[in-house]
Amino acid sequence: MPEGLLLAGGLGAVLLSVLAFVRLDALVSLGAGFTGAALLGWAVIPLLRSLKIRQVIQTDGPQTHQVKGGTPTMGGLFWVPPALVLPLFWVQTPRVWAVLALTLAYGLVGFWDDWRVITSRPGGPRGIPPWLKMSLLLAFGTIFVVYLFKTGYTPVVRGWADEGWLPLGLLFWPLGLFVLTGTSNAVNLTDGMDGLAAGTGAVACVALGLVVPADLALLCWVMAGCCLGFLVHNHKPARVFMGDTGSLALGGFLGAVSLVSAQLLPFLVMGGVFVLEALSVLIQVYYYKATKGPDGKGKRFFRMAPVHYHLELSGWPEIHVVALFYGLALVLAALAVWLRRL
Repeated sequence: MPEGLLLAGGLGAVLLSVLAFVRLDALVSLGAGFTGAALLGWAVIPLLRSLKIRQVIQTDGPQTHQVKGGTPTMGGLFWVPPALVLPLFWVQTPRVWAVLALTLAYGLVGFWDDWRVITSRPGGPRGIPPWLKMSLLLAFGTIFVVYLFKTGYTPVVRGWADEGWLPLGLLFWPLGLFVLTGTSNAVNLTDGMDGLAAGTGAVACVALGLVVPADLALLCWVMAGCCLGFLVHNHKPARVFMGDTGSLALGGFLGAVSLVSAQLLPFLVMGGVFVLEALSVLIQVYYYKATKGPDGKGKRFFRMAPVHYHLELSGWPEIHVVALFYGLALVLAALAVWLRRL
């Protein structure tokens, strides 16, 4: 049995065990998402392969990843739709509709970017221009924030206890946009190894579901199930990658739920893997600029960013890096939920 399958199965068993102590509807929600995503994967992956929708491996990445070239991508096409549709069989509150709409919008931005990468000419620009991509994410994020204000949402950041909270007022605008775009891009950066983003995303969704209201919790558990269903096809060696279609949708979803539930502080901890990945890129960029010499070249803080590539280039097997991040995600999630429920 492949190591990747054992790792993915172990993570799924841990999350199922956690939800078994919550209530039956949590297991049903996760099971529905898992079944829908896994079954659709077996139907859609051959179609992606026949349409030659294949991953383009960057030449400046780890050379060990070049063998992954040609693997189908845009896996978000089959695991994001169940996450958008299935919850509506149980709950249809206004904020649920808002979160799902934001998730769909971010997924569509990712789809456009993936499609441009796949159809671009060799040597030409790949994907949509970064400024346009960020502008679209900010635009959809602004619509989401405006909707919250128009529906009477009181923007606050809750502490670890319900009675502890900080009113934000107009500061919610920049904070909300930062959370939405930052989380979506952080998840996108994490999606660089087989099973990494899907597994850590599932952990974050389960943990977030344990600290938010019931209607949003159901969304989180369905999304967690869809991530695990995708992991059936994405564990090492991956048969498909999620692409920006999946990673931007997942990041937007996590950011939207944490915003609308005012659980930014717990999410900052339980999503610590994504924070670490994003910080490693920022450190790399600014360190390179700060050490730039007369020749225009600077030094690198990491061998390669995000940090999961640094570990791989330091001699860690890919599967061990993913296992480390799974473990870190579980520890941080448990810590956040424990602090929230103290």
